[in-house]
Amino acid sequence: MQHILPIILALVAGLCVAVQTPSNAMLARSTGSLWLAASTSFLGGTAAVVTIWLLIDRTPLASVRQAPPWAWVGGFYGAFFVAAVAFAAPRLGLALTLTLTIGAQLTAAVILDHFGLLGLDRSPITLARVAGVTCILIGVLLVRR
Repeated sequence: MQHILPIILALVAGLCVAVQTPSNAMLARSTGSLWLAASTSFLGGTAAVVTIWLLIDRTPLASVRQAPPWAWVGGFYGAFFVAAVAFAAPRLGLALTLTLTIGAQLTAAVILDHFGLLGLDRSPITLARVAGVTCILIGVLLVRR
C-alpha cells in the first residue's frame, strides 16, 4: 500500500508527457520557433514549481549547494527532451516518438541501475529486466510499422 502514491504519480506523469508533447509541438508550430515554444513551456513549469516550493516546501535555497555538480544539469536534459519531442512528434507521430523515448529511457535506466550510477542504489541487470526492455524495443518496431 505504501507504493500506491508513487505508482499513481508515475502513471499521471506518463499521461502528462503524452499530452505535453503535442502541446509543445503545437506551440512550436504556432509560434514558428521550437526554442520559443520550449522556453514558454519551461517558464510555465518553472512558475508552477517555484510557487509550490514557496507555498508548501520552503527548503532554504542555500541547500542546493549540497548537491554534486552533475546534479545541476538535470534541467538541461529536460530542456533537450522538451525541444526534441516537440520537433520529432509532428514528423514521426506521437506514438513512435514516445515509444522511442521510452525505449531509450528504459535501456538507460537498466544500465544506470545496474552500475548504481548518479547516486542510485545498485539493482543488477536480470533476465527479466532484459526481457522487459526487449519487449519495449520490439514495441517500438511494431509502432513504427
